[in-house]
Amino acid sequence: MHDYPGIILTALLILLFGLFSRLAERSPITGPMFFVGVGLLLGPLGLDLFNIKPGADVVKTVAEITLILILFVDATMIRSVHLGNVLAGLPARLLVLGLPLTMLLGIGVAKVLFPSMDLWLIVLVALILSPTDAALGLAVITSPKVPTKIREALSVESGLNDGIVLPLVIVCIAVLVEGSQVIDGSGRWTVFMAKQLTIGPLVGGLIGWGGGYLVDRAATAGWMKGAFQRLSALSLALLAFAGAELLQGNGFIAAFFAGLMLGVKTPAVRERIQEFGEAEGQLLSLFIFLIFGLVLVPIVADAWNAWTLFYALLSLTVIRMLPVAISLTGSGLNYYDVGFIGWFGPRGIASILYLLIAAGELGVVGYIDAYSIIVLTVLISTFAHGSSALVLTKHYKV
Repeated sequence: MHDYPGIILTALLILLFGLFSRLAERSPITGPMFFVGVGLLLGPLGLDLFNIKPGADVVKTVAEITLILILFVDATMIRSVHLGNVLAGLPARLLVLGLPLTMLLGIGVAKVLFPSMDLWLIVLVALILSPTDAALGLAVITSPKVPTKIREALSVESGLNDGIVLPLVIVCIAVLVEGSQVIDGSGRWTVFMAKQLTIGPLVGGLIGWGGGYLVDRAATAGWMKGAFQRLSALSLALLAFAGAELLQGNGFIAAFFAGLMLGVKTPAVRERIQEFGEAEGQLLSLFIFLIFGLVLVPIVADAWNAWTLFYALLSLTVIRMLPVAISLTGSGLNYYDVGFIGWFGPRGIASILYLLIAAGELGVVGYIDAYSIIVLTVLISTFAHGSSALVLTKHYKV
């Protein structure tokens, strides 16, 4: 049976927020904040007007497509002619040193605060809360006030850390399901990780460059209508994702590299692709945040306590900002820049998606405390990072 109330609610909210979306850009209220807030208000924790229980597979699929599109479009925005310098500069520091330190610090702090929790479950929580979400700090990524190198660093970091963390999440879930004997010393997990991190960029880069080149040639020759140029954003992103996954690579990394290597040189064509991807990606992400507030938060709210809140706050501050500060030592950035990059590590779509993957494999019984930590961290991040984006970017002058 169709969930007509849920469809009506989602459509109505998108229309209402859209009417004031330009005003919202000049305010501390973001789309994710509005949709999560409405979900909380109308759901079981608020007025209890809606009690929607969508299938986990449906929400997981929508979350996957959302993340794929966001990664693809974010990558197309990186237009530096010195691409190697972009990847090897600040992003390399954040990914090679900052990300592992964040994982390790997250595990250590969780072990202290939750001593009775299974170690592998602690590792899973720390991993799921490691990747950042540029969509929650969109005002930062798109603001011309913020220096280009900082915007690119945050964008590349959020584009690649999702895919780097996912293989580790999968390994961790496998251990929780089958026991530690799955890591048997045969090297199969090392091969798995290697495939994930090499096949993804190769497949994504080839599809992005080749597919973009074909779109560009067809468009400039007058063979391709503008509507289909826009639709190619979804096609190329999904082709990169599915192609990499089919070859046992990482689809999310592939989607990012497809956008990064997009072979479209004509500015008008590239802009059409970006506009469609941005619009559809934002639409899907708002739906995910609505479901997050309406369904996921009520499921775990009873499990929250002072220690859950303490860890969530540490996850968004010390556990993120200290590794960033260490990784950026000697980079030439001033204290504000380092603090700015450290603070804008919001947790969003990727953490929600990985939580859904974990719940699908592990179930809910016995894991609700761990899930509650993830959900509370994302909930606080949605409002804290969304409301602070405009305020903190004002420090920079155009």
